[in-house]
Amino acid sequence: MTLVQPPMMVRGGNHSARAMRLMIRDLTRGRQGIAEASDLKVRPLETPGPGVRVGDGSALIHGVRPWQGAYMQSNIGDAMVDVPPTGPFARTDLLVLRVEDPEYEGERDPYQEDIGYFHLVQGVDQDTNVLREMTAIPLARITLPRNTAAVTADMITDLRRVANPRTERTLRTVHPKDTERVPAKHGQWANWPKEAAWEVDVPAWATKATLVVTLSGLRAEAGRIYAELRTRLGERNAPPTVVDDDGTTTRRSNVTLADTFNLPPTYRGTRQHLGVQINQIDKYGDGDLTVTKGTTVTADIEFTESPV
Repeated sequence: MTLVQPPMMVRGGNHSARAMRLMIRDLTRGRQGIAEASDLKVRPLETPGPGVRVGDGSALIHGVRPWQGAYMQSNIGDAMVDVPPTGPFARTDLLVLRVEDPEYEGERDPYQEDIGYFHLVQGVDQDTNVLREMTAIPLARITLPRNTAAVTADMITDLRRVANPRTERTLRTVHPKDTERVPAKHGQWANWPKEAAWEVDVPAWATKATLVVTLSGLRAEAGRIYAELRTRLGERNAPPTVVDDDGTTTRRSNVTLADTFNLPPTYRGTRQHLGVQINQIDKYGDGDLTVTKGTTVTADIEFTESPV
């Protein structure tokens, strides 16, 4: 077995293109896809017609042959890709970013032709989302009805994946020191408990926020309880979780609130308020729900990056 010498590591060395590809493969930990969430998005033409446009962005594409390594491609400005019209039959096409390295496949001459290009594979199965026989990453699936010449947004299914998505996770905890009942005006949403409130910095790259808030040791006193609790991030509310307790003595319980928020562009790179709200409904209960000494509130906040 022959060692492939590392590229650009020693002065005067003889470095092969393969060495660079293998270095890229290792640096990306074997993953492929677009570089950032908004890269290489496929959209209809500005005036819908027999084609689509692929936006700005970069991507990593792994070779299908053993020890072929990985390629990097960048697109600056919209690239137009023709999509032939259909006749009497519907058709499904797959749009990919392909690399055709003549050392491994195809006959393109790198001195005269681009080895990386957008490629439309016509007539694939309706659920096709990958092609294993070529060095390429899928960008979109285009489903054309019969007798159709213009591609519209509803015909395009986004298949992009971020090669190495970024994540950021933090935990926040509070321990209420004073007894706090639900605000007196039941039947409407109110911020509660007051300690369950945080100012959260949203990363500029984040597209989703997954929130898990756990309230441990909630105290219910002398009566039935029916209440809805939810998280709120900025101006966005999560679906409620219900507390439904028919007990009559003093008891303790735990509640978990969980949801995933799609972050609008205006939230990215800003500070947003995260809090817990409650809506206690007296129609179904007459007891009191409180936080007090021995109650713990934990917020598990994770931001992730995915195609937008």
